[in-house]
Amino acid sequence: MARIDYAALAPQLLDRIGGPGNVRSASHCATRLRLVLIDESKARTQEIKALPGVVTVVQAGGQYQVVIGNDVPVVYEELARLANLGGAAPEEGAGQRKRLFDRFISMVSALINPIVWTLAGAGLIKAFLTLATTTGWLAEGTSTHTILNVAGDSTLYFLPVLLAITSARYFKANEFTAVALAGALLHPELIALHDQGDPVSFLGIPVVLTSYASSLVPIIVAVWVQSHLQRLLTRVLPSAIRNFTVPLLVLLIMVPLTLITVGPVTTAVSNGIASGMNTLFEVAPWLAGAIMGAFWQVFVMFGVHWGLVPIMIAQYDNPGYSLMAGPIFPAVLAQAAATLGVLIRSRNAKLRQLAGPASLSGFLAGITEPAIYGVNLPLKRPFIFGCIGGAVGGVIVSAAGGATTSFVFPSLIGIPALLGHGNLPVVFIGMAVAVAISLTLTLVLGFTDPVEEAPGAAGEALEGAAEPTTQLGSPITGRAVPLERVTDPVFSSGALGNGVGVTPEGGGTIEVLAPAGGRIVTAMDSGHAYGIRTDDGVELLVHIGLDTVDLKGEGFSPAVAAGDRVERGDLLARVDLDVLRGAEKDPTTILVVTNTAALRGVVPVVSGPVDAGQTVVEIDQ
Repeated sequence: MARIDYAALAPQLLDRIGGPGNVRSASHCATRLRLVLIDESKARTQEIKALPGVVTVVQAGGQYQVVIGNDVPVVYEELARLANLGGAAPEEGAGQRKRLFDRFISMVSALINPIVWTLAGAGLIKAFLTLATTTGWLAEGTSTHTILNVAGDSTLYFLPVLLAITSARYFKANEFTAVALAGALLHPELIALHDQGDPVSFLGIPVVLTSYASSLVPIIVAVWVQSHLQRLLTRVLPSAIRNFTVPLLVLLIMVPLTLITVGPVTTAVSNGIASGMNTLFEVAPWLAGAIMGAFWQVFVMFGVHWGLVPIMIAQYDNPGYSLMAGPIFPAVLAQAAATLGVLIRSRNAKLRQLAGPASLSGFLAGITEPAIYGVNLPLKRPFIFGCIGGAVGGVIVSAAGGATTSFVFPSLIGIPALLGHGNLPVVFIGMAVAVAISLTLTLVLGFTDPVEEAPGAAGEALEGAAEPTTQLGSPITGRAVPLERVTDPVFSSGALGNGVGVTPEGGGTIEVLAPAGGRIVTAMDSGHAYGIRTDDGVELLVHIGLDTVDLKGEGFSPAVAAGDRVERGDLLARVDLDVLRGAEKDPTTILVVTNTAALRGVVPVVSGPVDAGQTVVEIDQ
């Protein structure tokens, strides 16, 4: 496989997401660039997907996520250098309001993403140290054991300090003051007061001390409060004394305030949630394990897992292990096994070239995005088989009390983190069953193997045989115009592919119809755009009006959702043209074939008046 030039990829990607001016904030996780764009409609998604080194694009949780793989830090670094990007919190304007849940997921992702690899690396040290002591390779109490334990334990122990940095960046507070605040919570003298167990007070106010080592929520809330206090003080204090009095007053106020109110309350809430999740796993382990095993990868796809990761981390502090993490192992290994099944069964050389390293990455490192987005999801059935195997394995692992004692990526390398809790032989059986089920289902029940065109096959059709042709119907009634006459430069330039525009006449409500049969792969929440993939691999975009994303769904009544099956002529949406024209939006509806470059020809066959459903484009494949 050719080596990807990430220095060349970054500027191409920056151009296709709308340039640096369209990026509100940026960060990255294990395999994805996570971008918050000012206007996602400006991103040329199909072009981005076609870039070498890009696995796919996912739009979820208020983020525009570009899946790269293990080399995402290299791309991010180059992208940040080119555009001066950062992971700061997005400024929410009137056109960028997100649902509360999406905002919460985005916040947690921004706070934990920068430290997740360090947590995973330190967790592996702890996991292998447990393996070494369990097998008798290394005795506890020796200086070597102590040094290794400190190396593995420091990240989790001083987690409040790391979170103080990411929280300060997110909430736009002073990072060094935030670190000083976290340091106060972990100061040895405060720990000594806690260990003594004697009553503690501040100016006569009782202080309920608790351990802040490895805690998450207290420092995040404290830095959030700090950010507001800091802005207030900066606004009211004279500039002559502001530089030193702002941090002075922030620490003077926030350290006691955190110890008296924020710390005890947030610690109790955090411990309560973690204990509640553990109780669920103890009362109905089969149900909890089935849910985590079956849907963990779905959670990851939509970014929902970031709402669960803090709970797991809190459980490592209290009670010292995470039952939630146990069934994630079979979930991850099952998807890797399904990809291995594709590698064994497929006869498509390009697919096998992708499936091999993707499966290995899933098994060894727990990185499943290349396997899911590059192999299993496009083939559909292997992904389902992986979910089935994960569900069965999750039931077994949870019933056996499987849990991790340190934060690791679920993988073969991370297995030592499972030592020390639960019935280990049964836990291993559960993971093996998950692998066996998903691999067997993929091999036996199979999938639709993409047909690979033989070398020279193009242009070698038998004499007299008709070229395979797909006909596309007009989405609406109106006047068909060549794409180059559409006023939007993205469409008129042909950057997204060839096609036609159809301008409706008159007003009132019109119906927008599917131009061909296939599967809805994209349905914008605003109702203005729909992506369709036909059974023979043609990828279509129906875009209703120009810049109509700004209407945020006003005037649009969608009739389909992503994943639905449609036939040619089926209703996609109803549109009130009066609303579009009242907002001064061009109502021209665009029909474009986004994978034009992969086809023999995409030819508009009509200009002038057309009826909805009338053939307007012919495709030679």
